[in-house]
Formats: sequence, C-alpha cells, structure tokens
Amino acid sequence: MRDLQISDAEWDVMQQVWAAESCKAADVIRQLSETHDWNPSTIRTLLARLVEKGALKYEVDGAKYIYRAAVSREQCVRRESRTFLEKAFGGDVGALLNHFVAESSLSPEQIDQLRRLLAEQQSGKGKRT
Repeated sequence: MRDLQISDAEWDVMQQVWAAESCKAADVIRQLSETHDWNPSTIRTLLARLVEKGALKYEVDGAKYIYRAAVSREQCVRRESRTFLEKAFGGDVGALLNHFVAESSLSPEQIDQLRRLLAEQQSGKGKRT
C-alpha cells in the first residue's frame, strides 16, 4: 500500500467502487460515463490499472467482472494526505494547518473541533504518527 499512487481518474473509479462495495464493470462504466466524457475502453483500462496496482480485486461471474476494493478509502486518503503534506509543505504539519486555517472560512463548529483535536494532541491522547 505504501507505494500505491492513484491518479485523479483512478480516484474517480475507486470512489464508485467504494460507494457500491462491490460492482460490475458495466455499472462502473455506466456511472462514470454519465459524469465524465470517457469511452468505456478508457474506464476498463482504469479498472485494469487499479487491479495491477493492487487497489482493486475482481472475480468473474460468467461474462461479468465484479470489482471490490482491495484497499479502503481511509488507507488511500492517508497515503494521499502524506504525499501532499510532503510535496506541498515538506512534511511540516504545522505549516499545512496554518495555511488551511488562514485560507479558509471556518465555522464555529469547525473551530471547536480543531481546538478539541489540538487539546487531545497536547495532552498526549491524540494520534501521533
């Protein structure tokens, strides 16, 4: 999983599979064709790449290919987050937080949530990676 890099287009495919938990290739093609200007062969190629990368697994049921995620959405979000953090902020979580807080309009609820998370981190109860 550590080396798994998913392109934006592959991410769109994974979103469909995660939402359905298990789905036929035809369903993925139909759904993505409605929201993207992609040929069915493009979507099949994306499915095949995700299988090669180990992000998807499949089984054949007659003439149907049934796809399931081999990695969770949370695992992929964690990986993408780490990659972005390293690329954009040199791994400095504080710089990332400062940037997003300064560039965002946070609701009072979001501010309270951030305060709670920071208090947990400071008290040693928060997750440390």
